[in-house]
Amino acid sequence: NLRHLLKLAKEIKIKLGILLQKPDSVGDIVIPYNEKPEKPAKTHKPSLDEALQWRDSLDKLLQNNYGLASFKSFLKSEFSEENLEFWIACEDYKKIKSPAKMAEKAKQIYEEFIQTEAPKEVNIDHFTKDITMKNLVEPSLSSFDMAQKRIHALMEKDSLPCFVRSEFYQELIK
Repeated sequence: NLRHLLKLAKEIKIKLGILLQKPDSVGDIVIPYNEKPEKPAKTHKPSLDEALQWRDSLDKLLQNNYGLASFKSFLKSEFSEENLEFWIACEDYKKIKSPAKMAEKAKQIYEEFIQTEAPKEVNIDHFTKDITMKNLVEPSLSSFDMAQKRIHALMEKDSLPCFVRSEFYQELIK
């Protein structure tokens, strides 16, 4: 029923509006995701065997600190690190225990990566964006799962093959 859908959409819009309102006090201000200085990963160079596995498995690449750092450097050089940063933000989000911190981080991720014209807007379809917005009415550990899966698939299809052909990767497998 169209009337029911419109009513539901209006409720979601109101609830999202509340979630996305400006902070009332300085104590509520959220520091944007990547403002903390990056600690260089304490890692060892991967074995040739490990590095070769990355060609066929984005997950193996993302699970290896050295691989993750190399992939991130490559994406930065291509001006396309927002997908990886979003994926990492989602992984960090899933580790949050406190509902208040979860709501705060959800708002931050939404504003930085999901909302239209976000500073690091990721390329997800409208359906996924709508589902994610609905999930944020009551944030849970799975709020970003669908969007994160879409971005993972995009990185696997586009970014990984480019990375494998890059100097960053070729240096590792010499």
